[in-house]
Amino acid sequence: MSLRKTFANTMLKIAEIDDSLVVIVGDISHGIFKPFRDKFPKRYYNIGISEPGMVNVAAGLSAKGLSPVVHTIAPFLIERSYEQIKLDFAYQELGVNLVSVGGAFDYSKLGCSHHCYTDYSLIAQFENANVFFPGSNLEFELLFKSTYNNKKINYFRLTEFPHSIDFEPGEISVGKGIRVKEGSDLTIVTTGSALERVVEAEKILINLGHSIEVIYFHSLKPFDSELIRESVKKTKKVITFEEISSQDGLFNLVNASISGKFTYSIKQLAINEFVRQYGSFDELCKASGLSTENLVSSSLKLIT
Repeated sequence: MSLRKTFANTMLKIAEIDDSLVVIVGDISHGIFKPFRDKFPKRYYNIGISEPGMVNVAAGLSAKGLSPVVHTIAPFLIERSYEQIKLDFAYQELGVNLVSVGGAFDYSKLGCSHHCYTDYSLIAQFENANVFFPGSNLEFELLFKSTYNNKKINYFRLTEFPHSIDFEPGEISVGKGIRVKEGSDLTIVTTGSALERVVEAEKILINLGHSIEVIYFHSLKPFDSELIRESVKKTKKVITFEEISSQDGLFNLVNASISGKFTYSIKQLAINEFVRQYGSFDELCKASGLSTENLVSSSLKLIT
């Protein structure tokens, strides 16, 4: 099942037991939300292609004590509507759940207007914010249920390319990372759908005789600095592999967690510059250095 479908199903389950939950969409996902719309017609709003207005409406509902869920494509929800998020929620100290699709290059073939890799940096500016990049259905469902009514700005980036790694429910907790693989030569840190490529690279590196530790984060804010310190103190070498702008993201979080604690080497693989070209998801990831092959090559250089 897609993360978007799991999202819609989760909203329906919560709405059946909590009448404060309302869903606001920007003229997308109508099909998957039909059961919700049919059962709770007064708690489902399609504002249309007016994303800043959609955020404004959500602020009014939040001010009345409701738990709004705002859903549309990442660049329009986060970048286009940023001023409204800043003034209506951060400044007013109101809670909202921002749920996007199309983060990074998920809508690659629609061009740069539909790319979004600054979302972490923008939302992380707010003290009263949580940022989640769930890479699987279970991650989203558990993280959302744990936070949706906490009166904070909760941002969930839903991927169109979920990873295939199975986690136990007990491993998924707000603000906690997951040690996916244990190793001693190198720590690779990642988030969201990129975990799939990292695990592929780890298998190649193991076959070449190297011991790789893989650390995964579904929660970027709050961030599990303790897990990073523990891992890199052991390996002394770390690579961050992230579908996020190189100006901010895992690289900065990892550096802030371990700087001054011990000597280490670090390499960042991220989206380094504005991407203008068209192509498939894999093609744009490769052009940005976010391929399995480049991760293996960069890892070998750092290890040796």
